[in-house]
Amino acid sequence: MSTLTSIISRLRMRHLRLLIALHEHGTVQKAAESVALTQPGATKALNEIEAMLGVQLFQRTHKGLETTDMGLCAVRYARLINTDLAHFHEELESMQQGRGGRLAVGLIMGAVPLISAALSRVRSLQPAISIEVVEDTSARLLNLLDRGRLDAAICRSRVNQRPHLYTSLDIHEEELAVICHPDNPLTRHSALTLADLSDTSWIVYPANMPMRLLLEREFHEAKVPFPLYPIETASAFTSISMLGHDRESVALMSVDASKPFVDAGMMARLPIELLSRSEPYELVTRKGASVSPASQLFMKEVALVGNLHADADAHIKWLCSKS
Repeated sequence: MSTLTSIISRLRMRHLRLLIALHEHGTVQKAAESVALTQPGATKALNEIEAMLGVQLFQRTHKGLETTDMGLCAVRYARLINTDLAHFHEELESMQQGRGGRLAVGLIMGAVPLISAALSRVRSLQPAISIEVVEDTSARLLNLLDRGRLDAAICRSRVNQRPHLYTSLDIHEEELAVICHPDNPLTRHSALTLADLSDTSWIVYPANMPMRLLLEREFHEAKVPFPLYPIETASAFTSISMLGHDRESVALMSVDASKPFVDAGMMARLPIELLSRSEPYELVTRKGASVSPASQLFMKEVALVGNLHADADAHIKWLCSKS
């Protein structure tokens, strides 16, 4: 394999664009058309890339091209470089035009109230920043972070099998509650246990997600069978909507995410104590990624509204130095 210096001196942006196109289209002809090359030119460029790297990136088959494991790695970094350059151009253009740059952040549903407060502070301090907010599961947010689509995410890096790829700070301890429709008969009780809910219909998170694992652990430690035939969804909004139409079901949810609905009388919190605690939210960045001024401002405001408070500046300087 070539040295890093050799790769830097020989690799061109057209090589990166071609790698992405070959992976997406699966044929040299279609990939060549999408990047404005002739088919022989694309074939020559691919041979140059593989010779440069010393590895096979695509397997030639009768159906077209199949991306090898090495190829998937190359494509992933090609996308990151391409995205970083696009963001660089967008941010530079914004600054030249007197605007405040760009910020793309991701968050899990339970962190919405916390991040809403932080983004509100960012907006008041720097109104010209263009902000994109993506809400999804931790696994999907980390994938977007890997691809350079997000500057930072509020999620749990431990759901990824390679948490060492990220730099993170714990920022908020999550409290959980079991909620239901306010007319659910269970709300008449002053205290409940999981045994009291053994025959209740549940809306739960999909298998292997942190809150699903926590609920399964709660039932296991209480020696109560896990509910049969639950409805599975990772969307808190879907859970709330379904509970609004079903006065018998219950759901496990973040107290922060459910509080506006409970306070408005749309939902009720059941009097049940959970022994387990979920993993805290983390402020996560991709290790090695550049940190823009807009990102630094966002991270500082997250730290201030989270649990870092007085040490916010020190924590964010540390986080930026590791990214």
